[in-house]
Amino acid sequence: MIKLFNSATRQIEPFIPIHGNKVGLYACGPTVYNYAHIGNMRAYLFEDTLQRTLRHCGYDVTFVMNITDVGHLQSDADEGDDKMALAAKREQKSPWDIARFYEEAFFRHTKMLNIQRPDIVARATEHIPEMIAMVKTLQDKGYAYESEGNVYFDVAKFPDYAAFARLKMNDQQATGRVEFDSRKQNQADFALWFSQSKFPNQIMKWDSPWGEGFPGWHIECSAMASKYLGEHIDIHCGGIDHIPVHHTNEIAQAECCFDHKWVNVWMHGAFLTVDDGKMSKSKGDFLTVDKLRADGFHPLAYRYFILSAHYRNELRFDYDILTAAQKAYQGLYEKVQEWQVAPEAPTNSPATQSYADEFWAALREDLHTPTALTVVWKVVKDETLSTGDKLALLTEFDTLLGLRLTPEVIPLSSAEETLITERGQARTDKNWAESDRLRDLLLKEHNIQVKDTARGMIWVRVLPPIEGES
Repeated sequence: MIKLFNSATRQIEPFIPIHGNKVGLYACGPTVYNYAHIGNMRAYLFEDTLQRTLRHCGYDVTFVMNITDVGHLQSDADEGDDKMALAAKREQKSPWDIARFYEEAFFRHTKMLNIQRPDIVARATEHIPEMIAMVKTLQDKGYAYESEGNVYFDVAKFPDYAAFARLKMNDQQATGRVEFDSRKQNQADFALWFSQSKFPNQIMKWDSPWGEGFPGWHIECSAMASKYLGEHIDIHCGGIDHIPVHHTNEIAQAECCFDHKWVNVWMHGAFLTVDDGKMSKSKGDFLTVDKLRADGFHPLAYRYFILSAHYRNELRFDYDILTAAQKAYQGLYEKVQEWQVAPEAPTNSPATQSYADEFWAALREDLHTPTALTVVWKVVKDETLSTGDKLALLTEFDTLLGLRLTPEVIPLSSAEETLITERGQARTDKNWAESDRLRDLLLKEHNIQVKDTARGMIWVRVLPPIEGES
């Protein structure tokens, strides 16, 4: 049985699916107005670990992620301008072009990090009818009201509104959470639909019963999650910053719409921090996967770095820490490559099952990846195991870790083969200077480490090729 930390109850609980062996998993995806930064990617790596673990435990998972390509204002609490409109103005493109460009960049980066694509990717702009229907239901039930063309959720009608985030509602007034909005009955109310806003020239608009306009951000996730996973969902994920506003509002509108509990387990990943606090796009200076790559880091070294901390613990980032993570990852990858050259036969040692049990127990206890990595290194260093035993274990473990430790052997290119042949000839000729030069060239330009062993010269790739790299 797997145990997960439920943000709603603030405790680790045994996970019990709603419908037998089937699991509905929803994750808040990117707002595609800019590149996702590496702090954002930490959340998606945590969700990838979750769905991989659930599948290993035998569950039939349907994993849904949204793409917010309309309606997300600068503030989560209905303030500021539409992020898509701002990006369109900044880059002199249409909002539609902006959305597709950054959506493609997002999935390119997730591929580089070996994050498995969700089963269903739902774009907000393709689900406007579902959002309008949900808003209409809330209005018909008396939970929402129209005011000057906008529709707002009345938080006073949902007595448990403050429970999820432990909010103090006296603090949720005009100067606290949002700017004063004369259209609202209560300043803590939130928008479900905008027909009148501060930016009347908004390009992305749709017809609705309340006038031409666009949806509020919060209604998007509730409508799309419920369309694909039903009115009662097993797990809903996101970053910890979603708790006080976005997920609080999702709960209110969904439970009032359906008249029952909406999500059983809420899970949230902690921040990636830098020296001056949480990484944020609003500061204008943030790191992307492409930037890490340009600075000489393999994306899977960043994945290794993220796995080294528990998803609920805040994690500090700097280049020195990432350099150490890359060195550890590279050492691990090289070991596996060497074992694959001429693996020893498995011994079926009882220790192999013991290691496997320890590894998966760590994942079943709220996805404890640091302990899982510790088990990996125990296996690597255990001299009682054959290399065949180690390969079998690490191949199994990598279905969860996603580090591409045991790929198929990648054949040499003609240029690489020529260099290795020339290096072998240089050693035969005892031309040590040329031998060293070719060795260094292979490592620097081709990512190939050549080693001289009792069996002769062998070569291994020190890091795997990067999937999705442009």
